Amino acid sequence: MKGLKDMRILVTGASKGIGRAIVERLCNEGAVVYANARKEESLLPLVEEGKKKNWKCIPLPFDVSKKDEVKEAFKKIKDEGLQGLVNNAGIRKDALLLMMKEEDWDEIIEVNLKSIYLCCKEGVRLMMRGNYGRIVNIVSVAGETGNPGQTNYSASKGGVIAFTKSLARELAPKNITVNAVSPGFIKTSMTENLPEEVKKKIMESIPLGRFGNPEDVAGVVAFLLSEDASYITGEVIKVNGGLYM
Repeated sequence: MKGLKDMRILVTGASKGIGRAIVERLCNEGAVVYANARKEESLLPLVEEGKKKNWKCIPLPFDVSKKDEVKEAFKKIKDEGLQGLVNNAGIRKDALLLMMKEEDWDEIIEVNLKSIYLCCKEGVRLMMRGNYGRIVNIVSVAGETGNPGQTNYSASKGGVIAFTKSLARELAPKNITVNAVSPGFIKTSMTENLPEEVKKKIMESIPLGRFGNPEDVAGVVAFLLSEDASYITGEVIKVNGGLYM
């Protein structure tokens, strides 16, 4: 895609699932990708694959919810510059509200929402030096429709959607776009472990009649990072097979 070659992009939550697919797509497009996860060992399979395929993939382990770790990580890439940021890291701790532990609420908000604030704040500083940037936040259909048993998760993702729109307005004069991608049910280890009867019921609610692939999300992310999407900002792009229109 236009403009991705040698573009320096940080992808959080890059070790598996959607995050890994995003890294692979961007590396195949010629980007220089900083791949993040909390633990360096979880990135080793991705790094090894990158060596075989001559990718420009640099492991960058840190906890996205910890201010000091985020600041230290961005210092490591400061001299090289940063043009793209994909905030993909996230967790779930589902429970009905009356059964939900306060610490589970707090952790979801810290990892899924506060991390966006921390990473964008540091990333924007670097992007403004070059008067150019592309930010893509990975949200969820749950943040648009709500889901029983996911008040914490839905609130965090809905918060990221509002954050995305507000930041897009702030950064437009600086030639920095901010968009979100909202996946529906995607084939990952999480969905693969669902009982067959649950999978069947979910698929019946999806007009396209199937789960998506991580690569479906990665393709949209790559587009939003590219020059082809230079006139798009503040948008939430749905990748859900028509589950929510």
